[in-house]
Amino acid sequence: MPFTPAPWPRKLRSQHWYGGTSRDTIYHRGWLKNQGYPDDLFDGRPVIGILNTWSELTPCNGHLNELAEKVKAGIWEAGGFPLEVPVFSASENTFRPTAMMFRNLAAMAVEEAMRGQPIDGAVLMVGCDKTTPSLLMAAASTDIPSIVVSGGPMLNGWWRGKPVGAGTHLWQFSEAVKAGEMSQYEFLEAEAAVTRSAGSCNTMGTASTMASMAEALGMALSGNAAIPAVDARRRVMAQLTGRRIVQMVKDDLKPSDVMTREAFENAIRTNAAIGGSTNAVIHILAIAGRVGIDLTLDDWDRLGRDVPTIVNLQPSGKYLMEEFFYAGGLPVVLKRLGEAGILHKDALTVSGTTIWDEIKDVRNWNEDVILPADKALTQSGGVVVLKGNLAPKGAVLKPSAASPHLMKHRGRAVVFEDIDDYKARIEDEALDIDETCIMVLKNCGPKGYPGMSEVGNMGLPPKVLRKGITDMVRISDARMSGTAYGTVVLHTTPEAAAGGPLAVVRSGDMIEIDVQARRIHLDISDEELAARLAQWTPTHEVPASGYAWLHQQHVQGADTGADLDFLRGKRGRDVGRDSH
Repeated sequence: MPFTPAPWPRKLRSQHWYGGTSRDTIYHRGWLKNQGYPDDLFDGRPVIGILNTWSELTPCNGHLNELAEKVKAGIWEAGGFPLEVPVFSASENTFRPTAMMFRNLAAMAVEEAMRGQPIDGAVLMVGCDKTTPSLLMAAASTDIPSIVVSGGPMLNGWWRGKPVGAGTHLWQFSEAVKAGEMSQYEFLEAEAAVTRSAGSCNTMGTASTMASMAEALGMALSGNAAIPAVDARRRVMAQLTGRRIVQMVKDDLKPSDVMTREAFENAIRTNAAIGGSTNAVIHILAIAGRVGIDLTLDDWDRLGRDVPTIVNLQPSGKYLMEEFFYAGGLPVVLKRLGEAGILHKDALTVSGTTIWDEIKDVRNWNEDVILPADKALTQSGGVVVLKGNLAPKGAVLKPSAASPHLMKHRGRAVVFEDIDDYKARIEDEALDIDETCIMVLKNCGPKGYPGMSEVGNMGLPPKVLRKGITDMVRISDARMSGTAYGTVVLHTTPEAAAGGPLAVVRSGDMIEIDVQARRIHLDISDEELAARLAQWTPTHEVPASGYAWLHQQHVQGADTGADLDFLRGKRGRDVGRDSH
């Protein structure tokens, strides 16, 4: 869509700190000069904040410091003034109780860092699952010119002559150990082979999905999503991104110009085509809420329903992110969507051109990795939204990772009241469960866990695994890793801790799911359901203070993105008040 650049030159936001000869501007400017910056850097050139989520405790982002140097080089080349700013980094690998609990805290901290400091534009350096959405949420709320550069996926893992995917094979190997098909020694041996280079998960997990979402939204340069972390072209991308942000500031090209309704629709359809993570649902809804776009779960179901999953990557398919990049990466997928008439071709990107202009001439170099539509993993990809008396506000399921024979199923509920109850009982040989049952996990939603951990893909009981069964229907208010797989119903809303119907499911109840009909139903009468809900009292832990208390008091449901209620909306990039 048309974009008119702002006049240049003009007074920039940073000049409210650094421009002029008043006591206050000398105070701001003089202190920064203690790092050896000459006078002419403060003459009105764009000041670019490199918002870096590097952390040694965020393994996926452990190489971002090196990439930041390339970003700086690009900013210098384009006439900007780069300043690197370390920001909150929530690692999926290490944060307890779950990184998701801190996505909103990170977004809030980064937003205020952007608003409260003298930057005219921002490079969002991201990688691990929550770092991408949290920084995009912050950028959306401040509306300062911003661009994403991802750290990229790690190289393929290899073990005993076969490729293994980070995350996906962890779940497979863990189940194999419980089934007696793999020794603990072999599991430990495989551990060393799965994550063998810098970068995020090499499957189409949440990190690669969110990198793809950033590109599909138009918030990253074309091709950013799939370049491996250690490939020299990742460093080139970082440098080009540094150059580009300077011109974005000059043009005043803002997140609100790029992240339009059409951009979000492009992202939802892209997620269907790549077989992306269910976590993208929550993150995209949250980002849209910051921009002010009214996006719903129904939009996810409607827009993704008829999009075939054409990216043959784990956990839905065969290959890993290296092969996806070599085949042409996300630009090829976007071109396919455009040729099918389901891409908003005129959507603006951070490049200053339309998304179609960027990708219309790309080629697919491997049609076993990026499949023709008639060979798609599933013709109806995307994220399915189920509704019914068990999930009045919706629950999600990923068809490309599920078992076809379980897409319509009725089974007896085996209920776990929380994750500790599940862990205590799942390996008990006396547990009354078989493969026809439906496993139900409660109190693992945004309020309940708290934070909504990735425990929805509950491992199956060993006695079922020993039969050779690898999948069962599982229902919860939790999330699951984007690297996981199975017939797993997630994000059930309202969640159990908020008094949703999930809270009153009992072992022995019959539950039906019908994916084609978009239905999930607890087979009890309306009167019985109402009676149970009337008698329900919360059982989840309620924090007494601190951020956990703030989160639980203000977090919204998964159906709207699980953001904090007071953070939704765009607050703008005011320059604040100088207190000196």
